[in-house]
Amino acid sequence: MNWRDFFYFSKGERRALTVLLCLICFSWIVLLFTDDKNSYENEDIGRIPSTSPELASERPKIYSNEERPLFERNSSSIRMKRKSIPKVLQNASERNFASFNNKKYTYQSYPKVEKYPSGTIIELNTADTISLKKVPGIGSAFARRIVKYRELLGGYYSVEQLREVYGMDEERYQSLQPWFRTDVKYIRVLPVNKLSADSLRRHPYIGYHQARALEHLRRQKSRLTGWENLLLLEEFTDSDRAKLSPYLSFE
Repeated sequence: MNWRDFFYFSKGERRALTVLLCLICFSWIVLLFTDDKNSYENEDIGRIPSTSPELASERPKIYSNEERPLFERNSSSIRMKRKSIPKVLQNASERNFASFNNKKYTYQSYPKVEKYPSGTIIELNTADTISLKKVPGIGSAFARRIVKYRELLGGYYSVEQLREVYGMDEERYQSLQPWFRTDVKYIRVLPVNKLSADSLRRHPYIGYHQARALEHLRRQKSRLTGWENLLLLEEFTDSDRAKLSPYLSFE
């Protein structure tokens, strides 16, 4: 290999090198002009005589004892001269400080929630958060979650649905299960023949594709008459039909 091959550059590489050299030269020119300008400014500052009014105004003013200001700045902090404060204000501040130290503060304590005695049974579809917090093992957070999930479902048809509440583990469920019962008459049903797919899919047990399939089948048949119509849809398994049967109405 010839040594000249190491110094061979293509046309694009030559253009890139040319641009790079131009940028370097331009940068040097800018730096030179900037240094000259700074040197001129430094020379101008050095020519200002010490007796100029500009520097004289910046000199620290020496005060006499009578002219000394109310606030003085030292190396540690800004302190106020006590002798320059009127005695009336001093006495008022001392009284306020004494009353502040002698004042007794009382803190508001919230009453402890009384729990239900053992053997109490709560209807899960009508209980509010106050009633739920009286059940041992349920605090404010879990009471709100139980009520919120009940609103999404339209009501609980079984106590076992508490397993689906966010944060509910098996140990907690086993301790809460004996405290509740459900009454299905409080369940809010979904009229399948009236609701749109977007409304149906808001239910926790109905997915997007299932809601679209229900709406499409309803358009084909103009009206769904019962669960036998849903047997034609492969989107619904036997488990889905069992969970949804208390919530769907074909009226």
